[in-house]
Amino acid sequence: MTAHAIPAAPVKARRPWVVHSVLPGFGLSLGITLAYLGAIVVLPLVALAIRPWELGLNGVVHALAAPRVAAALRLSFGLSALAALLNAPLGVLLAWTLTRYEFPGRRILDALVDLPFALPTAVAGIALTAIYAPTGPLGSLAAKVGIKTAYSPLGIFIALVFIGLPFVVRSLQPVLQDLDKEVEEAATTLGANALQRAVRVILPALGPSLVSGVSLAFARAVGEYGSVVFIAGNLPGKTEIAPLLIVIKLEQYDYAGAAAVGLAMVAISFGSLVAINGLQLFLARRGKA
Repeated sequence: MTAHAIPAAPVKARRPWVVHSVLPGFGLSLGITLAYLGAIVVLPLVALAIRPWELGLNGVVHALAAPRVAAALRLSFGLSALAALLNAPLGVLLAWTLTRYEFPGRRILDALVDLPFALPTAVAGIALTAIYAPTGPLGSLAAKVGIKTAYSPLGIFIALVFIGLPFVVRSLQPVLQDLDKEVEEAATTLGANALQRAVRVILPALGPSLVSGVSLAFARAVGEYGSVVFIAGNLPGKTEIAPLLIVIKLEQYDYAGAAAVGLAMVAISFGSLVAINGLQLFLARRGKA
């Protein structure tokens, strides 16, 4: 009898677009991830992008060019940027103190940093208003020297600094804890003073994390509502923030106008995010060089 060779199984061509992983369940995990992002992120953004065009191009331009809308956008983004910039040095100082020094009450102070995270925003707004109102303990002192805190842009700025500081501190603390102190000691032995160590050794290592923390503080401040609405005073064109203007338009059943303001905030925030990510990438590459 002649032996017949068993034909070899055909080799399937490897498709370059198929992702192969040693971990099982990739397809299910990817499907759940895409479904979650689609339902929670993509669809709301698409709806927000479509709704304003019910007004037409001229209607959208007219809605965004209104003095009240322009003033609210300038106030929200301008004060958010200033608050985030102030939180940068404050966050570095506080993170450095909590990481490098031992003193009585350090753990209590470290826990208080997270207070804006745990405190409901409305409660934070009421507390800040009570403190900085003209009859409050700090507001009355400022009023004696002619400074109006609550019900003014300064009050909004204080609230935005309050809610944004923890983002900077918590972004910097892990980096400071992992920063090798021998590098600082080596710089000292080479003759570097405290300022030179801070500028040439510490800050370059903190750069990407500092930019990340500042960007998070900025993003939180732009969309903040509860802790700002009480202390702002809400005067149209003066102390009215963009999120409050969106709420007012919704209460007036101007859904397309509210969506137009929201779309403008998304566009400005996206542009800011691209710029911040570019700066963060530049600092990371410079640190590796």
